[in-house]
Amino acid sequence: MQGEILSRLAASASLGRASRLTDAAGRYIEGAKSTFPRGLRLDGLKIVLDCAHGAAYQVAPKALWELGATVIPLGVSPDGTNINAGCGSTEPALLRAEVLRQGADLGIALDGDADRLIMADEQGQLVDGDQILALIARSWRDAGRLRGDGIVATVMSNLGLERFLGDLGLALHRTRVGDRYVVERMRAGGNNVGGEQSGHMILSDFATTGDGLVAALQILAVIVQGDRPASEVCRAFTPLPQRLKNVRFEGISPLVQPGVRAAIHAAEKSFGQNGRLLIRESGTEPLVRVMAEGEDLLLVERVVDELCGLIAEAGRASSVPGAA
Repeated sequence: MQGEILSRLAASASLGRASRLTDAAGRYIEGAKSTFPRGLRLDGLKIVLDCAHGAAYQVAPKALWELGATVIPLGVSPDGTNINAGCGSTEPALLRAEVLRQGADLGIALDGDADRLIMADEQGQLVDGDQILALIARSWRDAGRLRGDGIVATVMSNLGLERFLGDLGLALHRTRVGDRYVVERMRAGGNNVGGEQSGHMILSDFATTGDGLVAALQILAVIVQGDRPASEVCRAFTPLPQRLKNVRFEGISPLVQPGVRAAIHAAEKSFGQNGRLLIRESGTEPLVRVMAEGEDLLLVERVVDELCGLIAEAGRASSVPGAA
């Protein structure tokens, strides 16, 4: 048996070559800095930078320091087990608190593999992926470098972003949740800006995958050029009230039941043009995700609560043998 397996393996010479890249970190830093507009500097900016004990813990602080910023690093002591632990873009409370404690001009939080970016202004208020997309889209459009007829985001992005882009004459192309779907749509439509509300940013002029540091540098350029506080620059639009709840079920999906479908249809009609409803089933666990957003906060809350209650009841009933 072992001989048979070995006979089917490729020869060593056919497996390609491995080579060591000298000064990989230094090369990456120079590459990231090259995306920052020539002639601009970060001198005078105090920046809290949370690297989540992850991939960028060495390169990101050095890149910002070399551009002139005063950098207050967080999450730069990886021990093999603490990546994303209570820090980084997935848990930004530490970033917000440190920005206020240090009196910093802004904060930047990356995640463990450094493809996600969340920011905080000088008041400690979070700047999510939708606001970051809006800022980059407007900046790149004004500079004549935005390709395609708009940008790409997922179904989770706020309706406020879509309206903001519409006022600029730009489209928001929505995809399923996941940066792979964003990249696919960007390639199909010839767009060079895409991302997710959660902070994944894909700027295909610079990379084929997400890069949180590169995205942060685009926002820092907007802040420096505007010569205004981050709290003024980083609020491109006012988000519509948005609420998301998860409902766990047993057995078959409650979304197939006629009563649930009818309730969802009625809820969609209640929003008209002033809101949006998104119901989707998790692909990995028995959960239904119910998200609504609209101009009327009370309506948003009522719709989500009522649908979640109905879906939960239907989910319990569907697990009972003989139940409708």
